[in-house]
Amino acid sequence: MRKRTLLLAATLTTGLLTALPATTASAAPGLAGDINGDGYRDAVITAPLAKVAGKSNAGYVAVVYGSASGLNTATRQIISQDTAGIPGVPESGDYFGDRATTGDLDGDGYTDIVVGVHSEQIGSTDDSGVLTVLWGSASGIKSGTDISSPLPENRYELGWSVATGDFDGDGDTDLAAANIAYPELNVFKGPISRTGTATELVGIDTYEQTGINTDQIVAGDVTGDGTSDLLVMGQEEITDGYRTRSVLYKGSATGLTPGSKVAGGYAAVIADVNKDGFGDIVTGNFMEKSTDEPNGGLGGAVTVTYGAAGGLSTRTPVRITQDTSGVPGASEKNDAFGWSLDAGDTNGDGYTDIAVGVANEDLGAKKDAGSVVILRGAAAGLTGTGSKSFSQDTSGVPGTAESYDYFGHSVLLTDASTDGRAELVSGARGENAGAGSAWTLRGSSSGITTTGAKSFSSTTVGGPSGLAYFGDVVAG
Repeated sequence: MRKRTLLLAATLTTGLLTALPATTASAAPGLAGDINGDGYRDAVITAPLAKVAGKSNAGYVAVVYGSASGLNTATRQIISQDTAGIPGVPESGDYFGDRATTGDLDGDGYTDIVVGVHSEQIGSTDDSGVLTVLWGSASGIKSGTDISSPLPENRYELGWSVATGDFDGDGDTDLAAANIAYPELNVFKGPISRTGTATELVGIDTYEQTGINTDQIVAGDVTGDGTSDLLVMGQEEITDGYRTRSVLYKGSATGLTPGSKVAGGYAAVIADVNKDGFGDIVTGNFMEKSTDEPNGGLGGAVTVTYGAAGGLSTRTPVRITQDTSGVPGASEKNDAFGWSLDAGDTNGDGYTDIAVGVANEDLGAKKDAGSVVILRGAAAGLTGTGSKSFSQDTSGVPGTAESYDYFGHSVLLTDASTDGRAELVSGARGENAGAGSAWTLRGSSSGITTTGAKSFSSTTVGGPSGLAYFGDVVAG
């Protein structure tokens, strides 16, 4: 049994334009999140419902490049299956871009983009889903490859969730991809060549090993040993049905092995919020608390499970809601606190902060307008102290909140300007009747600030107008 977030069908218009980024010839590649190797981190923003080459819901991926002043919409690209050098053909219902992550898969020092095209139909068989790698270079994204070898024997919606990390500690980036067939988790060991060949494929039947199926996956180093671990989020069977639950797979020289079970949810990030050298697992469950959603809450909840050398700390996990002291707002039914999560140091104090999307937050009479709450990291861990909330009704934030904008549907904290302070990127897929938009709010010594805040849409970066869900996914 699976709980899925479904995309709504839509009809879009117009074609796609591409503006290539400026590059710095002397820049040395290697910075994580830097696609064109100019020394600044970049952001990936997707529009999976965009019409491409006349095909509704075909989708595209936009790259907005970083600069000394943060993300710069004047240097950007739009990539779809209709872009020269990119495999595939635009088809209705492909939703290209509704699953995406980044990582340097071929080890050349440039960050690549992985798009899980899980709705792609393969011929007339039951097989579906491809993993498309968009290769970073000094000129940005110029080519792409579908991973073609080896592939799982059974696959259905391959790429439902994707994550990158070095799961065996050999120094190469691996790709983990969820598959709605057994085995449910497939790890493509790196490096992955530009011809689409992975070094090895390892299939993991998470349900057989742990009783938890694979729905969402998130990578990070919980144990502090320099090898990536993988959080597998899904459901496990209980007496009268299923409940959300997660399990930590620990990385090692022999690959991923199952460890302890932790709080369940639908979003997660792994980050060291208390600066003790171990990644902490932050899970978001936007559902109301119930038997099958034990980690939910009135309006949603976030649970912090602290990391340690062995995997998990003996410290009791901490649960945070909008009723937690210091957190702005109040817990209200269907707020969706914890809909999206990301991590970054917003004020340069060395502690990692957490952005929490509250996508269905009502603002007065404006239903599901949405907001983002920033929770501050500290030596004591993640608490409500010093938290801030932002929405389109916050002074200095461009635009005006409206019903069904879903501001905070996606969040990213990334230091695009490399000034030591992460900026917030928030997507609102429902803005302007589903056209979608994204906002950038800079980091400062006091954390995220609205000073200089900007918003931009699909048309700003050269994409189509109309329904697109621009901002459905943001990654970096």
